[in-house]
Amino acid sequence: MAITDISNITESSRWQDITTGNQIYGPGTSVAFQTGEWRTQTPVWNADKCKQCLLCVPVCPDSSIPVKNCERTDFDYDHCKGCGICAKVCPFDSITMKEGQ
Repeated sequence: MAITDISNITESSRWQDITTGNQIYGPGTSVAFQTGEWRTQTPVWNADKCKQCLLCVPVCPDSSIPVKNCERTDFDYDHCKGCGICAKVCPFDSITMKEGQ
């Protein structure tokens, strides 16, 4: 039987137990990987300029902008890939992109 839950894959898992094409059928598996290390640009959040409009939150394809108590907090750099969409939609220039990680 193929493994469909990423949490069940270990170093001792047999290749025969992995799904065809290594497809993952379970939801929410991206949290198991720190994809932020792929980043070539890094968003920098200036909390003083931020008006908490939260326009950046729904456009983040990686859900890397945490919100607590109806206010955004700093980026989840473990998962942010540095696409820059958040910086483009911010009307207050509170997010800038810097080169590198």
